[in-house]
Amino acid sequence: MAFASTRRVLKRSALSAVLFSIVGSVAAQSTTGTLYGTAAGAEGAAVVAQSDSGLRRTAPIDAHGRYSFGALPVGRYSVSVQRDGRVIQQQDNVQLRVGSGTEVSFAAHGPATTLEAVNVTAANLPKIDVSHTVSKSVITSEQLDVLPLGRSAEAIALLAPGVVAGSGAFSNGSRSVLSFGGASVTENAYYLNGFNVTNPLNNLGGISLPYGSIDQQETFTGGYGAGYGRSTGGVINQLGKRGTNRWRFGAQVTWAPAELAESPASVNYPDMALPDGYAYENESKPGTLYRYRRGDKATTTSYSGYVSGPLIEDRLFIHLAAESNRREGVSTGSEASAQQARNHYRVDTPKFYGKIDWNINDSNILEYTRFQDTDRTGGYYTGFDYDTLNEGGRTGTFPNTTKATTDVDIFKYTGYLNDDLTLSAVWGRTRVGNLEFNPLDSGNPYISGAGNQDPSLTGGTPVRNDQAGLYTKASDAGSKTQGLRMDLQYRLGNHELTAGIDNMTYRAHNEGESMTGPGHAWIYSRGNPGASPNPGFGIAPPGGNGYFVQKYIFSTTTSMSVKQKAYYLEDRWQLTPGWLLTLGLRNDRFTNYNSDGRAYVESGDQWAPRLGASWDVFGDASLKVFANLGRYYLALPNSVAIRGASASTYTREYFTYTGIDADGNPTGLTPLGDGPVSTNNEYGQAPDPRSVAPTDLRSQYQDELILGFEKTLGTTWNSGAKLTFRRLQSAIDDTCDSGRFADRLAGMGLDPDAYELPGCVIFNPGQTNTFQVRHRDGSGYTPVTMSASDWGYDGKKAKREYVAVDLFIEHPMSERWYTRLDYTWSRSFGNTEGQVKSDIGQDDVSKTQDWDAVSLMEYAGGYLANDRRHQLKAFGAYQINDEWTASATVRVMSGMPKSCLGYYGSDQSDPAHGYGSAYHYCNGEPSRPGDAGRQQWTAQLDMGVMYRPAFADNRLGLGLNVFNVLNQRRQLQSTAKYQTGPDTVSNLYGMGSHFTPPRTVRLTAAYDF
Repeated sequence: MAFASTRRVLKRSALSAVLFSIVGSVAAQSTTGTLYGTAAGAEGAAVVAQSDSGLRRTAPIDAHGRYSFGALPVGRYSVSVQRDGRVIQQQDNVQLRVGSGTEVSFAAHGPATTLEAVNVTAANLPKIDVSHTVSKSVITSEQLDVLPLGRSAEAIALLAPGVVAGSGAFSNGSRSVLSFGGASVTENAYYLNGFNVTNPLNNLGGISLPYGSIDQQETFTGGYGAGYGRSTGGVINQLGKRGTNRWRFGAQVTWAPAELAESPASVNYPDMALPDGYAYENESKPGTLYRYRRGDKATTTSYSGYVSGPLIEDRLFIHLAAESNRREGVSTGSEASAQQARNHYRVDTPKFYGKIDWNINDSNILEYTRFQDTDRTGGYYTGFDYDTLNEGGRTGTFPNTTKATTDVDIFKYTGYLNDDLTLSAVWGRTRVGNLEFNPLDSGNPYISGAGNQDPSLTGGTPVRNDQAGLYTKASDAGSKTQGLRMDLQYRLGNHELTAGIDNMTYRAHNEGESMTGPGHAWIYSRGNPGASPNPGFGIAPPGGNGYFVQKYIFSTTTSMSVKQKAYYLEDRWQLTPGWLLTLGLRNDRFTNYNSDGRAYVESGDQWAPRLGASWDVFGDASLKVFANLGRYYLALPNSVAIRGASASTYTREYFTYTGIDADGNPTGLTPLGDGPVSTNNEYGQAPDPRSVAPTDLRSQYQDELILGFEKTLGTTWNSGAKLTFRRLQSAIDDTCDSGRFADRLAGMGLDPDAYELPGCVIFNPGQTNTFQVRHRDGSGYTPVTMSASDWGYDGKKAKREYVAVDLFIEHPMSERWYTRLDYTWSRSFGNTEGQVKSDIGQDDVSKTQDWDAVSLMEYAGGYLANDRRHQLKAFGAYQINDEWTASATVRVMSGMPKSCLGYYGSDQSDPAHGYGSAYHYCNGEPSRPGDAGRQQWTAQLDMGVMYRPAFADNRLGLGLNVFNVLNQRRQLQSTAKYQTGPDTVSNLYGMGSHFTPPRTVRLTAAYDF
């Protein structure tokens, strides 16, 4: 839509800007955008862009009538053509989008020379952006006011094609996590005002601004330029609001009462027909109530306010905002939980955001961002009787209290050194506190599996105690992050050259976990009386009625650090007026250090080429054909040192018992083995940092190809299609078969007994690595090269392939309505999900049970946990009149593939020694991921309505949102472990573990002064 020759003033509306656009960008995670266009017949003139915060930039018009502005802070601009200080043409209210090119062109108007003749006041509706090639979505604060969305970065990102919710087994405090393009949930990066704020410990998620302070959010699904890396999944980049030349004040309250919410569905134990020879662990449980959830509701309330404006007009600006969120509710524990009780929980997440912008002059800008976030959970227990389904009084016990605090400081300088040369520098730091404790501080051990206690000793009533938590953390656990990024951009003819550095340092202190009470827990179990509960370690059968108990010890507290350095060079080459090529090369180096400050992983140089192309087919931005080809490296986060490069204890000791005391402790113990056993040889010893990883370890990396087009359909519709192919070329995990080292040493003619054989080591599955194996006499190390065949994999390597076809059609805002529809067909197949293992909820990053032994990877190839074959997403809004707006979002998708993990082979053995029900066998038959079927399809409809009354000059906003209107409560994931012992089926196998949330209603009131 062109506005250059028509005067049009639009009424104020939350939909005065387009709600969404899928556009391209040369740089992800940026804080700026570009303006470009043509000014025909404007010889001797220049184009002036002036922001609502006073920044004024001037660009010359070249011989072809073209102009461009690079690295402009996002915001609203007035763009004008001027000659000799006189405005010839002008477009106002141009919304600049982050990381995107916004076209503003001016047509020739003959003798028209006055502002009144050509002035335009309207929101700049986006066209197809032919200046970039990366696939992403951008949403602005105006859109957040309208669409029915959860108040988080993740809820916004879920609207983008190819983005799905991660397993509910993973979380980042009270925040959720996401999977982008088939990747695991730890492969994403989060940015805030240009600084990396991904979880510094394990890469599980990141932080998010106060909802009302989000100016724009980019959601990248791949293909960004050489300036950025460290992600093989996706990127979320949030920009906070900034002050302008107009003082603004505002406040908002949202309220989602429990009284207007529905309860989750209660859960029963599965009742399946079992094969001959198999029995449930507890034969009285099938078909009975596992977890009662009626009344498990919560009330969520948030209060927020802001003040924004100029301290010095056109020069110094401030924006301050605070938000307080509280969720108070009830959650009923299962009948098998250590505390058969109801948790009356409270989650508080207060946030503060402040930003100062100083336009030193029109060539130099300085920005400072301060962000504070707290994520605190706590509560108390009341008794719950599963016989009567009645709630009792307080038990005097409490769930663990967790408190994660994050402080962020970001400084950014931008210098427009001349019309062709721009320098930007970002320095930032974060400080994270990671506290967890229990208010009761009980000295009793945690009791697990109380329902499996011998009823002849308990009278059928399980014996529990007051220990509510299994794990705790050090009182000073936390992380510190520091980063520096510098970019120099130079425009030379048809080339835009950019070079820069991108360095980050992460330091963690006393992270990991230790056990509550006396430092151990008791796990009660029942199995086949004549079969060993852990045949890999030669544990004797329990005999009798099959009842036994395990003494469990787990401790991993340690410190560690990571240094990540990168530099890059990129050329954006406007080959012809219709062809844009992006040629980039990035080099990443990653170094991980253990608690002694000794490096255990050093990546060396890692070269990542990037190539992008965009073709404006007709030269009028009505059809764009684009392509991207790139390589992306992923660093190992700090948490890899936990259980990997630092001392850890993870043991189990097996007993039969003749009694149980009043606190649930077993008495009359008879050992079933020779003492504690550890599947991964974790007995508290510190591993040798030179032996824990190979000298030639390759970082995880992925190659990606994207082909697509975008096309306007008439004057009111846009459409497009995109093909994405991702292939994992190298992965990192651990393997724990030390016997293979002994065999290799013997094959080299060496005596294995003369060497300290490492237990678990980090390696590249399916590739050849060289390890340093230490001499027992301390005389040095011997390099030992281990191929895939040496490990027994015989050519098998880590595999993950993702292919997707994305289709979209949208109706940009016109005639009072907007809509967009995305359909994604995708397939994620292989034997390696990534850094975590969703089907069993294992968050040991790059240290999953996969690849620990050859037997664990038999029949491992299948559909991966984040595979969703079909995704349909739609959202839109309709402006009923100047006061009322209705909106909706829809997400429909096919279910997650199921896994069945049992004991090994038809003889139900445990060749990996201690892994139990971890093999890709079910009922003694091979069972690949997905062979057990898929979860059900899910469909979620969210609707909203906003009222901005004219009597309040549209400053008052009253909103109503209904989430999951149809109250569909479907199972999203189920328990994958089939057995608890040979011939013994887990009562939990196949039972739903995570579900879609039930219907909730949210009310909103806001006022802007």
